[in-house]
Amino acid sequence: MVSTAAVKRALSALASRTDTATRPSVAVIDEAEAARGDLRRAAAFVDADGLDRLDDAIGAAERAGDEADAERGREARAAFRRFREAAAGSDERIVDGWSDENDESDERRR
Repeated sequence: MVSTAAVKRALSALASRTDTATRPSVAVIDEAEAARGDLRRAAAFVDADGLDRLDDAIGAAERAGDEADAERGREARAAFRRFREAAAGSDERIVDGWSDENDESDERRR
């Protein structure tokens, strides 16, 4: 659960933002990307409907023709899915956001 103090800090930061040149979709993708590196921040992002906002941001970036930001968003969304799977215990092979499914070296050996 996110603390009241953390919510207040986040709201204060949003209220005092001066980077209005950043498109809202890119800001959400940046937020998701940054949250991947910190468990509490990632949990707060998810609790704040971040995954729905991320999906919307990816769609907006794609419609704007910004493939680089859309790809960053898709990578962040994939990481959050791996986090969810690991938290649910559905895939014990996931370690530090990396799954054996992503390791092509096993297939090359076959």
